[in-house]
Amino acid sequence: MRTPLSVDDVMRLLGCISEHEDVKVTYKFPKKGAMIAGSGAFIGGLVGGPPGIAAGGVVGGLLGAWMTRGQFKPIPQIIMELPPDTKQKLYNEATAILGDLKWMDPKELTKQVMDNETMKQQLLALLEKFLEG
Repeated sequence: MRTPLSVDDVMRLLGCISEHEDVKVTYKFPKKGAMIAGSGAFIGGLVGGPPGIAAGGVVGGLLGAWMTRGQFKPIPQIIMELPPDTKQKLYNEATAILGDLKWMDPKELTKQVMDNETMKQQLLALLEKFLEG
């Protein structure tokens, strides 16, 4: 028997997979912090040579960390905060991947997906595409 899944059921499934696989996704905030750290090292190098690179990198790294604090969220939270139209697109593509699986409830579906490496990897690739794109 196959119970219809809600959009939130699929979002929770994707969140569960991302937590289990410890998915890391690059966002603009880490890039911003890295750019600040790199700029600090560059400016330090211009001013103080090799010791300035080290000092500038430390100062830039601390500044970058301070400026991006509180801007990192767990992937399951990010998934649940996606706009409704994005969630619907993600839902449509994820349910296409789920294809012929049979399940009674979302918990059973999650177990089946976690036991199917190919399907799990396909869903992870889909999730990463949506979160990075």
